[in-house]
Amino acid sequence: KIAKESGYPLLIKASAGGGGRGMRVVQTADDLITAYNTASNEALTVFGNGEVYVEKLILKPRHVEIQILADKTGHAVHLGERDCSIQRRHQKLLEEAPSPILTQELREKMGEAAIRAAKGIKYQGAGTVEFLVDAEKNFYFMEMNTRIQVEHPVTEMITGIDLIKQQISIAATNKLVLKQEDITFSGHAIEFRINAEDHERNFIPTPGKIELFFPPGGKGVRNDSYVYPEYVVTPHYDSLIGKLIIWGQDRDEAIKRSRRALEEFAIEGVKTTIPFHQLVLENEQFISGDFDTHFVDDHFL
Repeated sequence: KIAKESGYPLLIKASAGGGGRGMRVVQTADDLITAYNTASNEALTVFGNGEVYVEKLILKPRHVEIQILADKTGHAVHLGERDCSIQRRHQKLLEEAPSPILTQELREKMGEAAIRAAKGIKYQGAGTVEFLVDAEKNFYFMEMNTRIQVEHPVTEMITGIDLIKQQISIAATNKLVLKQEDITFSGHAIEFRINAEDHERNFIPTPGKIELFFPPGGKGVRNDSYVYPEYVVTPHYDSLIGKLIIWGQDRDEAIKRSRRALEEFAIEGVKTTIPFHQLVLENEQFISGDFDTHFVDDHFL
């Protein structure tokens, strides 16, 4: 009944998880039962919960999320958006802020919607409200991540606000001291997820021993990582081994600075996504900002 009301194509998603697990596209009614069973079984295996839900499938969407902070008194603020449309298998590879496609009017509407969502559930702490944005700039609620995100540094870079510090402060005092007018934006930031993966082989994980780890430095360059020479990347956990975050006065400067930083980033012993990111930065579609969540599928898979 719900599928008929929504119309095809549609998306079946796990209610207890994310990252593309427990998710199936349904093109026709004939595919519905099989897709439902497959998604539910995968969700049960991965998340311990087989519940799924149905939503309208947005063709060629942008994945744009809003960072929020809130306390139990009902006070909440948003810290702008992050564009997370560069993904493989529904898992993010590169994020940037601000989004190249958002107008100030749309940014304010999405920020207000995210704040309403946080207040509606009396949310406390740092969280992210995720949306899909279609070609006509309509936006649709997708999910809320009730935690700090991997890509939170790009928001920190353009606002100057330490989100981890704010999260701890809210937990310790039950109070958010920031007001919306305190939050300002400066420049453009891009985060590159440095994964132990081979993009030429469908992003297959590449576990092994890191022989050399030499991250770049300089103005507007930030590295978040836990690895070191002789560190062994195992096949048992997520392949993320570091994050390179770049800030520039505008998107063009951020892209140019990113090219230099990625060129200087030296990792030996395992293959990483550094060459993939270098290719993305030379792609005219990415440079123009005219891309969607199918970018990696269209150009690299």
